[in-house]
Amino acid sequence: MAGVRRLALEEALALGPGWRHACHALLYAPDPGLLFGRIPLRYAVLMQMRFDGRLGFPGGFVNLKDTSLEAGLNRELIEELGEAVADFRVERADYRSSHAGSAPQVVAHFYAKRLTLQQLVAVEMGAPRAKDHGLEVLGLVRVPLYTLRDGVGGLPAFLENSFIGTAREQLLEAIQDLELVESGSLTARKISLPRQRQPSMGPRHLR
Repeated sequence: MAGVRRLALEEALALGPGWRHACHALLYAPDPGLLFGRIPLRYAVLMQMRFDGRLGFPGGFVNLKDTSLEAGLNRELIEELGEAVADFRVERADYRSSHAGSAPQVVAHFYAKRLTLQQLVAVEMGAPRAKDHGLEVLGLVRVPLYTLRDGVGGLPAFLENSFIGTAREQLLEAIQDLELVESGSLTARKISLPRQRQPSMGPRHLR
């Protein structure tokens, strides 16, 4: 998206009829597990492999004439992730940011929803039966929040994947702001943090 700028939610919702709105959500849950019996997993964070081979967050376009942002997002989540999503709802309290780009005229709204590990696992198990599985969504993946002893394995290697739009920056920003890793660990590992918040593009942005 060219000419991306950050907006307050009220300003974003007041944009004219020529603008399209998209909503995406990061789903995460506390995870007490240990990799190899010694490396804390801390949290399970979901992303998805998209139809174009890039990583992104579930969600898509919403029509404000017919629904609210959150109602539209929850509908998109059911289509992409399956009926297990009906066990919870992404609410306005989960909202994080809005960014607009002038070419095309799209405003992207980003959310982060904390689940229980049981809820998150249910989403993973039910996703292969979702309407969009195998089409717009090729599968879910957990983000490794740890860094292995070689300094490369884990999160640093994961960040070398191809991400749609600014999904990589949104991921890092959420990891830092929600304290999903130990304080200072990103900078200690020389992982570049985003300088500004920008939107990520969902599967329906590239039809």
